[in-house]
Amino acid sequence: MKEKDLLQAVASHGSPLYVYDASKIESQYKRLSTAFKKVKQVKFYYAVKALSNISVLKLMKKLGAGLDTVSIQEVKLGLTAGFDPIDIIYTPNGVSLEELEVAKDLGVQINIDNLSILEQFGSKYPNHPVCLRINPHVMAGGNTNISVGHIDSKFGISIHQMPHIKRIVENTKMVINGIHMHTGSDILDIDVFIYASEILFEAATNFESLEFIDFGSGFKVPYKEGDVETDIEELGNKLSKRFIDFCTEHNKELTLAFEPGKFLVSKSGQFLAKVNVIKQTTSTVFAQIDSGFNHLIRPMLYGSQHVIKNVSNPEGKKRFYSVVGYICETDTFATNRQISEIREGDILSIQNAGAYCFSMASNYNSRYRPAEVLFHKDEFHLIRKRETMDDLLHNQIEIAI
Repeated sequence: MKEKDLLQAVASHGSPLYVYDASKIESQYKRLSTAFKKVKQVKFYYAVKALSNISVLKLMKKLGAGLDTVSIQEVKLGLTAGFDPIDIIYTPNGVSLEELEVAKDLGVQINIDNLSILEQFGSKYPNHPVCLRINPHVMAGGNTNISVGHIDSKFGISIHQMPHIKRIVENTKMVINGIHMHTGSDILDIDVFIYASEILFEAATNFESLEFIDFGSGFKVPYKEGDVETDIEELGNKLSKRFIDFCTEHNKELTLAFEPGKFLVSKSGQFLAKVNVIKQTTSTVFAQIDSGFNHLIRPMLYGSQHVIKNVSNPEGKKRFYSVVGYICETDTFATNRQISEIREGDILSIQNAGAYCFSMASNYNSRYRPAEVLFHKDEFHLIRKRETMDDLLHNQIEIAI
């Protein structure tokens, strides 16, 4: 998409606005598929939490992906989008047995990550196959906010509790058809990931009825200029060879599974916002936009640095700005960042806004959540309407005071 396309999108649908490029999603999916083409049976389950718009889910289905879901609501979104239940993995954390029973009745693949629920579910439904989420105690991702495979993580069953897992499986006679890990986001060291994979391979030898091994995801994408990313081709070469060797050694035809989210959609997204005010203080020039962390919280929550471009004045002389929002909190998107000269009314594009951006948006300060559009086959398609006052009031019940 060129600057004029983005400006036209704002002219047609207003600001702030999320824009996703379908061609970038397609190219990322192709890149991932090519990296693991040597493996006979591969399945990619798109992580719905990254971007859950139903039109994006339908695009994923068309590409051949399954879905990785973490709530019953995400499961139902997937079913509404037309996915077969067998193409949906349900990997919740800390939910009740009752929610797992709903998932069972819907027919999706269940992934259990704690011993208590494993024993309860196995006792009631020993013939219903489930997957095990293992915590390998390997920190293959970034900091502890986004790494979930470390020893203090709430996710997964400790690899050191394998004897306990085996006791539950033997006592309940339950069926384990998959084994899974997710070490966290922003994986850079391929060898550390391969090391964690070896732990999973070893765990897999304990279950005869295994059908797949799920290695999670967490591939890093570049956010700021000069940033690095996961070498997906190197990972594909190394893990594919090890996976094929494992299947040969144990005479099994297993499926290699991944759950990419950010890798597939992050680069596709841009968040467009209008500059309301240029405010100069004694030390800083602020560009204040018609948005805040109610629409895009990652810079404030994780300290992420998204590239920001002035699409209204892309060739302008670069100056230093702090880009901030209109929320009655500190909502800083960038501090002293060089951006082409910004004027009031200009449209700024916050890059890499496809993953964990709209999906984490809120109505804080009673602001409306923005619209979403998908750029598909050279056209912008509205895939979510901008909220209105009716949406804010929809579920509220007014009582006599």
